[in-house]
Amino acid sequence: MTHDDPREFYRHYLGLLNDRRLDELGELFHDTVTLNGRPISRDDVMAAMRYTATEAVPDLVWTVQDVVVEGDRLAARLIDTGTPVKEWLGIRPTGGSFEIDETAFYRVRDGRIEDMWFVVDTRTAQRQLDS
Repeated sequence: MTHDDPREFYRHYLGLLNDRRLDELGELFHDTVTLNGRPISRDDVMAAMRYTATEAVPDLVWTVQDVVVEGDRLAARLIDTGTPVKEWLGIRPTGGSFEIDETAFYRVRDGRIEDMWFVVDTRTAQRQLDS
């Protein structure tokens, strides 16, 4: 699959993530990725994604609301839904589910993610879980 269209690239990325096709997802990252301002290895990115999507919140679904593309940069507004079973981003599991906002920014070079920055509304998630 070519990744010439950034919106199609992002739909593909989220499809792999939501389907838990993590081995294929790993191919969409450079060897070193800047994650929230800190350079880390692709293996570390994938370990964090595995923890998030298979251990901490195994039913987590990312749903795109908006995507904006400018050059090699992509911004997305998402709705995240799930039921945590382990602590995730400081969110303590209670048996309940959440529906929260996420904002994510990416820089894509040569068809792979080079830079990723995300903000998740963890306070709202915990408030929903505690009520």
